[in-house]
Amino acid sequence: MTILSTFLAIGAPQIILVVVVVLLLFGGKKIPELMRGLGSGIKEFKDASKEDEKLEEKKKE
Repeated sequence: MTILSTFLAIGAPQIILVVVVVLLLFGGKKIPELMRGLGSGIKEFKDASKEDEKLEEKKKE
């Protein structure tokens, strides 16, 4: 079994377990703040990727 197929074999019980552990570790009040931070991090990553693509296109011209 490869790592990818193992990753894709995650089922509902495993997801529920992860959610319960996250709730126990961080509490209900911290989770929205964590998700907001994760979302802003992803957005910054996408923006940086787009900026790099634009710089590469300019170099080719």
